[in-house]
Amino acid sequence: MNSVELQKRTKSLAAQVIDFVEHLPRNYACEVIGKQLIRCATSVAANYRAAGRARSRADFTYKLGIVEEEADETLFWFEMLREAKKINEAKARDLIQEVKEIVGIFSAAHKTAKSNRGK
Repeated sequence: MNSVELQKRTKSLAAQVIDFVEHLPRNYACEVIGKQLIRCATSVAANYRAAGRARSRADFTYKLGIVEEEADETLFWFEMLREAKKINEAKARDLIQEVKEIVGIFSAAHKTAKSNRGK
């Protein structure tokens, strides 16, 4: 997967999360967690885009680290919704799988960037 495709994928994830949050139950817990979900999912897309404009290898590596953290946080908030029984897991399954895949992609990319940085 090239950087343009990954940029589209992260942006699509952000849009899907926004739509998902719009359909959460209307209660305090879902409102708070929904805001957190939107923040971190959109941050994945925005920071990956910023990584593409990094000024150095170190800057690129740093920004990929942020993307990895934000993707993992997105997964965390989905887990919280699931454990608090605020979502129907069947409806969220595909979106959660996409987040897991993105976490894996950016974990590997960040690890590779860190090891290549010194070369």
